[in-house]
Amino acid sequence: MHQYTSLEETPREWYEEVGLMSGLEIHQQLLTRKKLFCRCPAGRYSREWDAEILRHMRPTLSELGEYDGTALMEFRTRKQIVYHIHKETVCTYEFDDTPPFEINEEAVDIAIEIALLLNLKMVSELHIARKQYLDGSIPTGFQRTTILGVDGWIPYRDRRIGIIQLGLEEDACREVSDVGHVRTYITDRLGMPLVETVTAPEMHTPWDVAGVAQVLRRLARATGRVRTGPGAAREDVNVSVRGGRRCEIKGVSSIRRIPLLVHNEAFRQLGLLQIKDELAQRGVRPEALEVKWVDVTERIGRTRYWPVLQALREGQRARAVPLRRCAGLLRHPIGPGRSFLQEVSDRVSVVACIDQHPNVLSTDVTDGNLSADEWQAVRRAAGAGAQDAVVVVWGPVDDLQTACEEIVGRMRLACDGVPNETRQALADGTTCFERVLPGADRMYPDTDLPPKKLPDERVERMRTRLPELPWHRRQRYVEAGLPEQVAERLSVSPRAALFDRLAPRAPRHAGRLATLLADHFRWLQRKGLPVERVDEAFLEKALGLVEAGALRFEALPALVEHRARHGHDGGPEEVAGRLGLRPAGDAEVAEAIAAATAELPASSFRDAETAWRATMGRLMKMKKLRGRVDGAALGARVRELVGGQGGRP
Repeated sequence: MHQYTSLEETPREWYEEVGLMSGLEIHQQLLTRKKLFCRCPAGRYSREWDAEILRHMRPTLSELGEYDGTALMEFRTRKQIVYHIHKETVCTYEFDDTPPFEINEEAVDIAIEIALLLNLKMVSELHIARKQYLDGSIPTGFQRTTILGVDGWIPYRDRRIGIIQLGLEEDACREVSDVGHVRTYITDRLGMPLVETVTAPEMHTPWDVAGVAQVLRRLARATGRVRTGPGAAREDVNVSVRGGRRCEIKGVSSIRRIPLLVHNEAFRQLGLLQIKDELAQRGVRPEALEVKWVDVTERIGRTRYWPVLQALREGQRARAVPLRRCAGLLRHPIGPGRSFLQEVSDRVSVVACIDQHPNVLSTDVTDGNLSADEWQAVRRAAGAGAQDAVVVVWGPVDDLQTACEEIVGRMRLACDGVPNETRQALADGTTCFERVLPGADRMYPDTDLPPKKLPDERVERMRTRLPELPWHRRQRYVEAGLPEQVAERLSVSPRAALFDRLAPRAPRHAGRLATLLADHFRWLQRKGLPVERVDEAFLEKALGLVEAGALRFEALPALVEHRARHGHDGGPEEVAGRLGLRPAGDAEVAEAIAAATAELPASSFRDAETAWRATMGRLMKMKKLRGRVDGAALGARVRELVGGQGGRP
């Protein structure tokens, strides 16, 4: 039996012992002006909306006359899907009221470039398919998608990781809320082009999964033609252990979260396999677990357990579901702070939409909920013996039949070990059930769009434009003298090529220029400033002024921010004059230092180092010299002055 250990305490050899296999599906938005199959602008996000649309989703048959299991599950939830739409970002195409436009050629070019970086074998024709989605994330109920390349690879340490395919597809809506039977989306990112990169399941430790994700991130960003920022890239992580099945952890927004999620999923599957073995030893078969229930509202109607009491006072009902020969299994651990009862609770929450937690109780876990007498009454009502478990669920009457079916259904699945699932990543590194893992039945050809040829000439033309590989670029920067961390960030920055062009014009300031382009621009973007206003010509003139001694390099961050905020309102010299950023003379520097040391006499500090730090802090607050002097030279001058005065003994 595998006892849970933390990620930090688990040796790499353990993952090999349990047969961990993991792969990635990485979705990356492309930096295009328009959406993929219409001409609405891409990349305009807004919390405001002009209209609201309500839809109900229904599954459709595949070409072979089969229903996809995920679609059937979503249909059982009886969700009302509400869309908030903004008139500037959505058109009638996205609600299937008009046919699609031809595919966005700009997006195709970017996707070809990424496919070539992944060493994929390119297809000769693009065939558009429809991928059914019944969760409401796409108003039409399907996503248009196509494959550009297959059977590629990327380098990772001393081996290659296989790339199964790269697809080009539409992005989905952003979820606003999901409460009860109402799920709400905002449609601003709907239809934006993105690529989906699918790796082979060739990573065997949690850290390898994150490492491969970083390689793929760098490759995409090396093009300079993908979107960055929250939600622009999302990872789906596929995980299985020996004897288990593939489970997909959906929508991981940060690579840093991947190792813990993979680690905990491995332990979850091992816990489920232990439950499977125990059920087999007890002779429990899926068909022997019947969907039976009894109403226990009157028997627990006077309980002091507040979640149940409150629900019953609101007119909800309570039912008890017996699970024959399953006693003790609902408290079996499947990860940190989670038991198998949580798996049952997740199904009730997602499928029956009883999402006020807690939503189930069990005779296996009786501390802090119903009293001993109430549990005894529940057991009698359910006809449960000592070897049986009983699950109590409460909620609106219309949802309870589905809830009871899901409780028994989840225990039936436990007889087979690990079910194929899509799971949602939680903040604590664990996961919860999201939906049944989709199958091939949800894919079918799109009849609105004909195949599109992908000529060899077009592919070869894109091959000649491929960017330098990011790990080669990083090594070049390190060899040129950039600090390793700065080289790492700059190598995947969309402004790396700009650095290569500007650095020869200011060789003495290459390191600070790298930090400006890789870090300061990114910081401004996070503040919502349009950094694209800061053009190369402006930066080139500013660097020329620095080289000529007319500006200090320290003034450039302020100039860049001003340009991003206000656009073209003069050259760097003119703007620097208006902002008071011209280099400070010796007399000005001496005057500022004297003022600072007068306010903070060195004798008031225990030593010269403390006095120096306080004086430098005061100078920064005064702002008179900010951006106008060399920071290192100013620090040395203050240190000489303060050190000469000495500190208090």
